[in-house]
Amino acid sequence: MASKKSGKNSIKYKYIFKDDYNPRYANGAYGGLTSRGEISVNFFYERPALPKEQIHAIENGKIGELISNDPDDNAATLVRVIESGVILNIQTAKQVVDWLQAKISIIEKLKKQDKNGITSK
Repeated sequence: MASKKSGKNSIKYKYIFKDDYNPRYANGAYGGLTSRGEISVNFFYERPALPKEQIHAIENGKIGELISNDPDDNAATLVRVIESGVILNIQTAKQVVDWLQAKISIIEKLKKQDKNGITSK
């Protein structure tokens, strides 16, 4: 499926998006190695835990102080919601690292320019 359109041998990739494609926000990742020597990465977003139930006092017809919280350790709990994960072989993992590093370098360069008062477009 090689093409000579550019004067060089080339290949064209077409990207197909499923109807339910919906990018997700992630502020962390958790994973490890699989039994087949591949890398498992599960992306999550972290947020404070929400109570299952709360009881408040009623004072003068208005909601008053919190009497109980279920679970009672809710304030000391963070939730990590895992919405997606990927399994990568070593070759793909290295390609992803290189791709991410290139994007990080661009962002860092733009931030440095902005910090020095240089506006980039």
